Amino acid sequence: MNQPHTDESLQALQEIRSIMDRSARFVSLSGWSGIWAGAVALAGAAIGYSWLQKPGYNHIGTTLYASAEHFDQFTINFILLGMATFALALAGVFFFTWRKAKRMGQNVWNSASRQMTAQLFYPVFAGSVFCFMFIYYGCGMFVAPACLVFYGLALISAGRHTFSDIRYLGMLDVALGCTALFFPGGGLIFWGLGFGVLHILYGAMMWSKYDK
Repeated sequence: MNQPHTDESLQALQEIRSIMDRSARFVSLSGWSGIWAGAVALAGAAIGYSWLQKPGYNHIGTTLYASAEHFDQFTINFILLGMATFALALAGVFFFTWRKAKRMGQNVWNSASRQMTAQLFYPVFAGSVFCFMFIYYGCGMFVAPACLVFYGLALISAGRHTFSDIRYLGMLDVALGCTALFFPGGGLIFWGLGFGVLHILYGAMMWSKYDK
């Protein structure tokens, strides 16, 4: 006799829990965002690697040793390439996230997304300062490891405000960045693996798990 009422109560509780979960966590992240960011990162790494093959530069692996008359401009070009890669990846992430949020009837800029952004910002900002100073003091071999480690820490920190799966990507990036410290000639390769390959794999998993 009470079975229909019990089912309705359970359904109501599930709906309330779903609403509370959406308000506490940012669930509009799209798997396509990770795939896009990874593809852009691989394209940027490929461009950077092609620059290292140009005549006039001596390199070991992917660590550059440029002659003095070329070093300044070459460094600036790499910085601009990194900034352009980041901006293009971020634009795609925002687009795919906005599209998913619109489809779900949610607001992109809500309490959960603001908290997630704040958690992402501080480690990324600190990592940017470290990378800039590494370049300034001529320690470019540490840039790629620092990027991976600080970005990974940012993802781990932000994981509490979105899908917990993102923490595993952060852990892998931190591990990859620490490993890159022992291979100073392969910074660009590790950078491509961390920001490119891992992002694509993560995005595909997220799409299959949450978007599909």
